[in-house]
Amino acid sequence: MIFIFLLALIIFGPRKLPEIGQEIGKALAELKRASNEFKAQLENEIEQVNVEEERKKFHDKAQELMQETQNAFTIQPPAQSGVARSLGDAGVTAEDIQKPPSVPVESVQSIAPQDPLAGEKSELKAPNVQ
Repeated sequence: MIFIFLLALIIFGPRKLPEIGQEIGKALAELKRASNEFKAQLENEIEQVNVEEERKKFHDKAQELMQETQNAFTIQPPAQSGVARSLGDAGVTAEDIQKPPSVPVESVQSIAPQDPLAGEKSELKAPNVQ
Protein backbone atom coordinates (compact mmCIF):
# COMPACT_ATOMS: atom_id res chain seq x y z
CA MET A 1 0.00 0.00 0.00
CA ILE A 2 2.86 2.37 0.88
CA PHE A 3 4.60 1.43 -2.34
CA ILE A 4 1.54 2.36 -4.44
CA PHE A 5 1.23 5.68 -2.59
CA LEU A 6 4.91 6.52 -3.21
CA LEU A 7 4.61 5.55 -6.88
CA ALA A 8 1.54 7.79 -7.32
CA LEU A 9 3.36 10.62 -5.54
CA ILE A 10 6.30 10.32 -7.89
CA ILE A 11 4.17 10.03 -11.05
CA PHE A 12 1.57 12.74 -10.36
CA GLY A 13 3.44 15.00 -7.97
CA PRO A 14 2.38 16.45 -4.63
CA ARG A 15 0.04 19.08 -6.17
CA LYS A 16 -2.06 16.69 -8.29
CA LEU A 17 -2.35 13.89 -5.72
CA PRO A 18 -5.12 15.55 -3.56
CA GLU A 19 -7.22 16.26 -6.69
CA ILE A 20 -6.87 12.68 -7.86
CA GLY A 21 -7.83 11.45 -4.39
CA GLN A 22 -10.97 13.61 -4.48
CA GLU A 23 -11.98 12.30 -7.91
CA ILE A 24 -11.46 8.71 -6.79
CA GLY A 25 -13.56 9.36 -3.66
CA LYS A 26 -16.40 10.89 -5.72
CA ALA A 27 -16.30 7.95 -8.14
CA LEU A 28 -16.48 5.44 -5.28
CA ALA A 29 -19.38 7.33 -3.65
CA GLU A 30 -21.29 7.37 -6.98
CA LEU A 31 -20.63 3.66 -7.45
CA LYS A 32 -21.91 2.92 -3.94
CA ARG A 33 -25.05 5.02 -4.52
CA ALA A 34 -25.79 3.26 -7.84
CA SER A 35 -25.23 -0.12 -6.19
CA ASN A 36 -27.67 0.73 -3.37
CA GLU A 37 -30.31 1.93 -5.88
CA PHE A 38 -29.96 -1.26 -7.90
CA LYS A 39 -30.23 -3.38 -4.76
CA ALA A 40 -33.35 -1.49 -3.60
CA GLN A 41 -34.98 -1.85 -7.01
CA LEU A 42 -34.22 -5.57 -7.09
CA GLU A 43 -35.70 -6.07 -3.60
CA ASN A 44 -38.78 -4.06 -4.62
CA GLU A 45 -39.33 -6.26 -7.69
CA ILE A 46 -38.95 -9.44 -5.62
CA GLU A 47 -41.46 -8.11 -3.05
CA GLN A 48 -43.91 -7.22 -5.83
CA VAL A 49 -43.69 -10.74 -7.27
CA ASN A 50 -44.28 -12.22 -3.80
CA VAL A 51 -47.31 -9.98 -3.23
CA GLU A 52 -48.74 -10.97 -6.62
CA GLU A 53 -48.29 -14.67 -5.81
CA GLU A 54 -49.99 -14.23 -2.42
CA ARG A 55 -52.86 -12.29 -4.03
CA LYS A 56 -53.35 -15.07 -6.59
CA LYS A 57 -53.34 -17.75 -3.86
CA PHE A 58 -55.87 -15.73 -1.84
CA HIS A 59 -58.10 -15.22 -4.90
CA ASP A 60 -57.99 -18.94 -5.77
CA LYS A 61 -58.83 -19.90 -2.18
CA ALA A 62 -61.72 -17.40 -2.10
CA GLN A 63 -63.11 -18.83 -5.37
CA GLU A 64 -62.83 -22.34 -3.96
CA LEU A 65 -64.63 -21.35 -0.75
CA MET A 66 -67.39 -19.57 -2.71
CA GLN A 67 -67.91 -22.67 -4.85
CA GLU A 68 -68.05 -24.91 -1.77
CA THR A 69 -70.52 -22.54 -0.11
CA GLN A 70 -72.77 -22.45 -3.16
CA ASN A 71 -72.69 -26.23 -3.44
CA ALA A 72 -73.42 -26.64 0.27
CA PHE A 73 -76.51 -24.41 0.20
CA THR A 74 -78.24 -25.93 -2.82
CA ILE A 75 -81.53 -27.05 -1.31
CA GLN A 76 -83.65 -29.47 -3.30
CA PRO A 77 -86.62 -31.35 -1.94
CA PRO A 78 -86.33 -35.12 -1.95
CA ALA A 79 -87.84 -36.84 -4.99
CA GLN A 80 -90.35 -38.83 -2.90
CA SER A 81 -91.71 -35.77 -1.00
CA GLY A 82 -94.32 -34.94 -3.63
CA VAL A 83 -92.99 -31.39 -4.07
CA ALA A 84 -92.33 -30.30 -7.65
CA ARG A 85 -88.64 -29.71 -8.34
CA SER A 86 -89.31 -27.41 -11.30
CA LEU A 87 -92.16 -25.53 -12.95
CA GLY A 88 -92.32 -28.22 -15.63
CA ASP A 89 -92.81 -30.88 -12.94
CA ALA A 90 -95.65 -28.79 -11.52
CA GLY A 91 -97.40 -28.73 -14.91
CA VAL A 92 -96.65 -25.07 -15.75
CA THR A 93 -96.09 -24.47 -19.47
CA ALA A 94 -94.38 -21.60 -21.28
CA GLU A 95 -97.80 -20.29 -22.33
CA ASP A 96 -98.88 -20.07 -18.69
CA ILE A 97 -95.82 -17.99 -17.86
CA GLN A 98 -96.28 -15.57 -20.77
CA LYS A 99 -100.00 -14.78 -20.34
CA PRO A 100 -101.16 -12.48 -17.51
CA PRO A 101 -103.15 -14.09 -14.70
CA SER A 102 -106.92 -13.78 -14.96
CA VAL A 103 -108.56 -12.61 -11.72
CA PRO A 104 -112.34 -11.94 -11.62
CA VAL A 105 -113.29 -8.34 -10.80
CA GLU A 106 -115.65 -9.47 -8.02
CA SER A 107 -112.82 -11.09 -6.10
CA VAL A 108 -110.72 -7.93 -6.35
CA GLN A 109 -113.60 -5.82 -4.97
CA SER A 110 -114.14 -8.21 -2.08
CA ILE A 111 -110.49 -7.90 -1.15
CA ALA A 112 -110.50 -4.09 -1.21
CA PRO A 113 -110.31 -2.60 2.31
CA GLN A 114 -113.44 -1.01 3.70
CA ASP A 115 -113.34 2.47 5.26
CA PRO A 116 -114.62 2.06 8.85
CA LEU A 117 -115.60 5.74 9.11
CA ALA A 118 -117.39 5.88 5.75
CA GLY A 119 -120.86 5.89 7.32
CA GLU A 120 -120.03 8.30 10.12
CA LYS A 121 -119.12 11.93 9.65
CA SER A 122 -117.05 13.45 12.35
CA GLU A 123 -115.64 16.92 12.55
CA LEU A 124 -112.12 17.39 13.69
CA LYS A 125 -111.21 20.81 14.99
CA ALA A 126 -107.71 22.11 15.42
CA PRO A 127 -106.90 23.44 18.88
CA ASN A 128 -106.81 27.19 19.31
CA VAL A 129 -103.12 28.04 19.52
CA GLN A 130 -101.94 31.56 20.21
